[in-house]
Amino acid sequence: MAILRTNDIKKLGSKETAEKLEELKKELIKARTQSATGSLKINKIREIKRTVARILTLQNISGGKTKA
Repeated sequence: MAILRTNDIKKLGSKETAEKLEELKKELIKARTQSATGSLKINKIREIKRTVARILTLQNISGGKTKA
């Protein structure tokens, strides 16, 4: 679920975007713990972080600022 492109994020509403952001943050925590145990590649964490950055960037551009 980690990969959301800019066009996909733009199609979501503000409530859906906030839900996706929270979901991705939880997924990032899980991925970091899995990485610490050695059962996950770093690429997965990188994808999640980039998707979170895309969401936050589009929110800031549109004026819907939220806490990170």
